[in-house]
Amino acid sequence: MEETPVLSAVADGVLSLTLNRPQRLNAMNNALIEAMNRELARAKEDPAIRAVLLTGTGRGFCAGADLSGGGTVDSAAKEPPDLGANMDRIFNPMIRAMRALPKPIVGAINGVAAGGGANFALACDIVLAARSARFDQAFVRISLIPDLGGTWFLPHLAGDARARALAMLGTSLTAEEAERMGMVWQVVDDAALLDEATKLARRLASGPTLSYAAIKQAIDAAATNTLDQQLDLERDSQKRLGRSADNKEGVAAFLAKRPAQFRGQ
Repeated sequence: MEETPVLSAVADGVLSLTLNRPQRLNAMNNALIEAMNRELARAKEDPAIRAVLLTGTGRGFCAGADLSGGGTVDSAAKEPPDLGANMDRIFNPMIRAMRALPKPIVGAINGVAAGGGANFALACDIVLAARSARFDQAFVRISLIPDLGGTWFLPHLAGDARARALAMLGTSLTAEEAERMGMVWQVVDDAALLDEATKLARRLASGPTLSYAAIKQAIDAAATNTLDQQLDLERDSQKRLGRSADNKEGVAAFLAKRPAQFRGQ
């Protein structure tokens, strides 16, 4: 019997999501992605959820799409699959939901993150990687291109030259190499990964979530905006945030030299 593909729990304002197909290195099948999409919708709507923590069970974060029978792609099918239709149906909505979620997502990347699994990890807002983690752009080995946003994330995070080489050579990076390239925020010892990621997610959950949402929107928009457009976006965001109860509380706490109590209002 198939295990629950994504384990979820809420504590201290953090929705913890754990990919749970360890026998397949958490490779993505339809059930896993559909579960992720449900959980992301829940995170968006539930005011008690103020941050998300994403990790995997076992010795890998995610080995990409499950190419075996019953996976997202049936390699034994007689007719070539319509990979584009599958992307539109489940994969792309998941990545769009992660980037549009008005709450921060912390990725705790344990072990291998390969193919779509690597770009799934890069879709998180802040990525912590175990020292044993690897980021593997394996698509070219089966004559495909990086998906789940890989052709967008790689040049924005690592730069054009590195993105082209990573994609065309199907290169596998250690956690330290990924950190040097700017693809992850921090590398930590394997035994400390979940504790460090949980502390970070709890810190974010207690923070100004309205500000986080605006930061996510602004940084994504900067990829295509001119400087003038970005200045206008910053103006509009500051106008809105400056009228919030959280901004008033933050200023009062700063002046009183006390911790702020943000409520996302």
